[in-house]
Amino acid sequence: MLWTLIGLLILFWLLGFIFEIGGAIIHVLLVIALLVFIWQMITGKRKP
Repeated sequence: MLWTLIGLLILFWLLGFIFEIGGAIIHVLLVIALLVFIWQMITGKRKP
């Protein structure tokens, strides 16, 4: 679930750069997803 969310955010972020849409909100969401990803890597909690 988390990997899907991160992948979608990166995809929408790249599309926002290409078509210049989405504004700053996609950047904020991407930073939040990156922070969650780093937190999960640090804590080591993994669900199959």
